[in-house]
Amino acid sequence: MSDALNALVDLLGLEALEENLFRGTSQDLGLPQLFGGQVLGQALSAASQTVDPARRAHSLHGYFLRPGDAHRPVVYQVDAVRDGGSFTTRRVTAIQKGRPIFFCSASFQGEEAGFTHQPAIPAVPLPESLESPNARLERFPGHPIEFLHLGDEADPGQPARKRLWFRLAGELPDDPALNRYLLAYSSDFNLLTTALVPHGITFGDPALQIASLDHALWFHHDVKLNDWLLYDMDSPWAGGARGFARGSIYDRRGRLVASTAQEGLTRRR
Repeated sequence: MSDALNALVDLLGLEALEENLFRGTSQDLGLPQLFGGQVLGQALSAASQTVDPARRAHSLHGYFLRPGDAHRPVVYQVDAVRDGGSFTTRRVTAIQKGRPIFFCSASFQGEEAGFTHQPAIPAVPLPESLESPNARLERFPGHPIEFLHLGDEADPGQPARKRLWFRLAGELPDDPALNRYLLAYSSDFNLLTTALVPHGITFGDPALQIASLDHALWFHHDVKLNDWLLYDMDSPWAGGARGFARGSIYDRRGRLVASTAQEGLTRRR
């Protein structure tokens, strides 16, 4: 693994303090508060470490309660709600300074056959063919995540939609649980800001106050995060200083590997 990807994997690994109690270090991405994706990924990691490895996370639903501090560790308390015949349920509370900053429920299931259907992957260029000026490659210094944006969201009056390819640059072990933590982490990038696209406002605008309120994620297939994934996002509604967005994540084979939904504060200062 690259040093940056290795650091991200370590970030999501967590330290076991006691039974059902874990501690994670924090990562400063230069945001006003702790990056929500970090808490999503670490909370799923904490829950997964209390579950039979034969059962894999299929859904996560969380609420952000307070802004986190990127310069402090986060403690994760796991409540073993249920271990059933087919499903396992966990509730996780993330704590800083003695107060909860986030909580979520996560559900796990063993492999099982069933009915199958999905929408077709949108007709977009493959990452290797994106040489036109309409595609923008975005990287963060010292971070393994890469984005290939399809289009420019800065022009007002566009539909409330974003499409981009993303991946974590480097090699990863073939560990389904780890790749789910990494997908939870990565799914928080770009989603909420889809609600800003029709208004010509971008993340970082000084007139904007933005923060995630909740996040839902459904895992449909095992996936490797070091290969390109297509994130197809739209925002059907905004109002009341809140924006709502949803996303579909496809692998390059066209499989729908995950679905997301999020509501957040999108307030004009």
